[in-house]
Amino acid sequence: MMVVRRRVGEAIRIDGRIRVVVQEVRHEYVVRLGIDAPAEIPVHRLEIFEQIRKENRAASGSGVMAWLQRGEGHDSDRREK
Repeated sequence: MMVVRRRVGEAIRIDGRIRVVVQEVRHEYVVRLGIDAPAEIPVHRLEIFEQIRKENRAASGSGVMAWLQRGEGHDSDRREK
């Protein structure tokens, strides 16, 4: 992990395409960041990203389980006509 110190208005650049700027420092530990990234790169707060990942796993898992419970995809289901 890279750790840097930045002041309000200063920025860091990631991969030449993502720019993170310190917008504001409130109180002692609250920092407001501005993130400029290409549209094809999703940017989420960590708690939102984890929720999306959790919901995606639940959705994909339930689809597979339902498919397996119906018995689809078994070789015994294939009948020659």
